Amino acid sequence: MKILHTISGMGISSGGPTACLYNLIAGLRQQGENVNVLTFKPENIDSLILTEDYILGVKSPFENRYGYSLNFKKELQQFKDLDIIHANGLWQFTTHASAVFGRKNNIPYLISPHGMLYPEAIKTSSWLKKIALPLYQRKDLQRAAVIHATCKQEMEFIRAFGFNNPIAIIPNAIDVKTPMKFTHLTAKKKQVGFVGRFATIKNLEVLLEAWAKSGKNHPGWELVLIGDGDPVYKKSLIQLANKLEIKNIRFTGFLSGDEKEIALQNLNYLVLPSKSENFGMVVSEALIREIPVIASKGTPWEELNTCHAGWWIDFGVEPLINALLNAMQTPKIEMETMGKNGRKLIEEKYNMEFVASQMIQLYQWLLKKGEKPEFVNLI
Repeated sequence: MKILHTISGMGISSGGPTACLYNLIAGLRQQGENVNVLTFKPENIDSLILTEDYILGVKSPFENRYGYSLNFKKELQQFKDLDIIHANGLWQFTTHASAVFGRKNNIPYLISPHGMLYPEAIKTSSWLKKIALPLYQRKDLQRAAVIHATCKQEMEFIRAFGFNNPIAIIPNAIDVKTPMKFTHLTAKKKQVGFVGRFATIKNLEVLLEAWAKSGKNHPGWELVLIGDGDPVYKKSLIQLANKLEIKNIRFTGFLSGDEKEIALQNLNYLVLPSKSENFGMVVSEALIREIPVIASKGTPWEELNTCHAGWWIDFGVEPLINALLNAMQTPKIEMETMGKNGRKLIEEKYNMEFVASQMIQLYQWLLKKGEKPEFVNLI
């Protein structure tokens, strides 16, 4: 099959959708599929997540998320012999242009919203989305051959918008070749950490408030916030940490490559207190490194409880305080068992070869070359 994926950014700092797509493409190509990616070139000091010739970058418009790009439209014209076009993300010109291109050339197209129809996600730049939805986004989604959700919860939010298309529930792909937790770590203290983009949807103020009542008076522990994002939000977090008199906290800023890997490996626990996550790639990245996770029920990670790989907890400060206290009091041998359970979960259910094989089944079904997969939901 000849497949084209499109996405607004494939830069190192682009975030979760880029990491998801990177692993999926690797899995598809390993299984012999002819897959390319069309995206905007990164700006400023950012760079493409990889430089292989199947990643095609075009000059970014002034506003690379919503902005019109004649360059992108022209580049699409090179792919009229496609079997499948697969757009990643919503509210972006790359997805709209891909949908229009697919319809004009009778090429079936899929859309992976990557959580962008979740209620909390809709609230961000809501005025623009209220314009975009009736103008073009609803039509693009309605006419998609399939909408791809990463979990049942995301499918339910998609259905709530009234979309009756087939929905395929396929999780994000993980590279299970990631090294296990290092034997010799560099951290001088035990660490609880957050990794990701600083944004209000991540609920980091709740983490700071919970840490103030659970971990701030434990000199052997440290709260590490790895990442960057909205400067106003980050400033408010620093101010809150000062107000709560938290001394054992560290903001590392954005990390990538070896720096990020070392920071991840040094964590004893990862915390993701988000209001909403369609998958939460950082959870799987922690689990594959044998790091137990504390995640809110705004994430689809009930398996943390069922597989004894961490804690899947209710929203709010009190549940997070209890989980943090439990984590810090967990004996080392049990923490190691939880870590092994987490890695086993990812190896068995989320490895990129298995996920890619599911996506191939989906593509073949769309092309009438296979039976409907069990993970496809029809109304």
